[in-house]
Amino acid sequence: MRKIITGALLLVLTSVLSYAQSPGSRTSTPSKAEQEVLDLSKKKWDWMADKNADSLAILFDEKSVFVHMGGSWGKAQEVNIIKSGGIHYKKADIHSASVNIIDNTAILLNNITLLAVVGGNEVTNPFIVTEVYIRENKRWKLGSLSFTKINTPGSPR
Repeated sequence: MRKIITGALLLVLTSVLSYAQSPGSRTSTPSKAEQEVLDLSKKKWDWMADKNADSLAILFDEKSVFVHMGGSWGKAQEVNIIKSGGIHYKKADIHSASVNIIDNTAILLNNITLLAVVGGNEVTNPFIVTEVYIRENKRWKLGSLSFTKINTPGSPR
């Protein structure tokens, strides 16, 4: 009887631990499509740091939405904010990134520390950033970018 109970407990514990793993804890090599999205996200952070509004305007879908600590808006306002320097995304230190692809939609989670200039003030904040990409005509377009402030960089997801 003791062996049966011990075996059952081990089975339950193993199931719970495997279910509780976060998407970012996966150790397998990303698929080609997942790697494309991870690389594109990295380029996006570089373009934001360089205030490369023209490249970002091509990447952002016409119906894209952006959620920040101070509000939410669409593509035109985000591009104008970057172009004008209203928000300067100086440097995104990416601590981890994971991507899940569902049909033609990729959901990417970045755990970052963002150094930015907002309203003339330099600020550093830890965020989980959710990026949603849609694949159309063999190209990925950014559909949504949302910042969720967390307490510390590297916090578990």
